[in-house]
Amino acid sequence: MKIITRAVAINNLKKYVGQDLRVLALANGITTYETGKQNKGWKGLVLERLAGLQTNISKAPNGLTYELKSVAFHHVKDKLVPKETMAITMINPGELNAHSFFESHCWAKLKTIVFCAVEWNGTNSEEAKLLKVTSLDFAEDDELIKEIKADYDLIRNKLIMHGFEALTGADGKWIQARTKGPGHGSVSRAFYARTDLVKKIFEIAI
Repeated sequence: MKIITRAVAINNLKKYVGQDLRVLALANGITTYETGKQNKGWKGLVLERLAGLQTNISKAPNGLTYELKSVAFHHVKDKLVPKETMAITMINPGELNAHSFFESHCWAKLKTIVFCAVEWNGTNSEEAKLLKVTSLDFAEDDELIKEIKADYDLIRNKLIMHGFEALTGADGKWIQARTKGPGHGSVSRAFYARTDLVKKIFEIAI
């Protein structure tokens, strides 16, 4: 089996920038919403196929660790901007308490994600164009990474001082820790990239 490294996956995906994922889905036999019920994960399945991955090895192919993320962008006036925040990883209170940023699962996930910007034109739109493919490839002393670390440290210190339930989406410039789960009163928390961070990642990409 051919090993698809992160760099190879990114190069494979970049060949399809500007193309419509819905058309590519149909060409690859992936159902979107032709049955009358939308397959919510269809964009991810298409991206995995275009990257050269089998659908069951997308998160850890041959022992390599990276993940493809489909990030929706939509038009606001004349500009394309992120439609929403992006989930990074669930928060384990014990792990957050015990690990500094560069030892954390949050950093491990961020630095291995392959970000795929996909145009969003409404629910069940006939078009979903792949806009850009990039990754967060920066040194630990990069200014943006320092600021993300500062957000993590703020959230971690709040957990230590005030407890897990004190974590809210109000904290952090680039990343936030907010509830994740159905309905109000959810007790779980996850790290999310704010829309400004999602936008920044794509702006500074080559």
